[in-house]
Amino acid sequence: MGFHEVRFPLRLSLTTGGGPVRRTDIVNLSNGRESRNRRWREARRSYDAGSGVRSIADLYEVLAFFEARGGELNGFRFRDPFDHGSAPPGMTLDALDQVIGTGDGATVVFQLAKTYGDAGGAFRRVITKPVAGSVLVAVDGVAAGGVSCDYTTGAVSFAPGSVPASGAVVTAGFSFDVPVRFATDRIDINLQAFDAGRIPTIPLIEVMP
Repeated sequence: MGFHEVRFPLRLSLTTGGGPVRRTDIVNLSNGRESRNRRWREARRSYDAGSGVRSIADLYEVLAFFEARGGELNGFRFRDPFDHGSAPPGMTLDALDQVIGTGDGATVVFQLAKTYGDAGGAFRRVITKPVAGSVLVAVDGVAAGGVSCDYTTGAVSFAPGSVPASGAVVTAGFSFDVPVRFATDRIDINLQAFDAGRIPTIPLIEVMP
């Protein structure tokens, strides 16, 4: 499966609608109770980029992007307008935002991740498409040196002389994109309807690492 390291036009994603989708099987039992089973281990983001199209020029830009990706064939980066950073919306990124691992004196590679949770439970989301130049890393609260990041996988690597010691908490702050693809091989265009206020549907679906 192909993936193009290009981002869906940013200005068209700012008003896009969508968010996480989960799959749960629910069986109603004869005693009135329910049996619930999680079909997907992780959430999968789904968006409709059509809501960001406001003009014929916007539509043409999406059309050109669609053709360059080969429709559903190749994935690409997409910025979630609400959830695109290690910190809550409106907050400045900080190297202490997210715990990404604990050192053992030997491990040199840590995967970027973001944790969502409360007292009832938590979910750890693997981040594979950080924004270039945005990653900040700290070890036990101190900014780390000798660190590099693969911005196509989200893997953070420490140089041999900077390996986190055993028990050291490794944290990171970062901006990220969502890896997605078009969820259709067809985009319907009707200029008469568009001029009258119709917004085309352009579904996007997250591709899992």
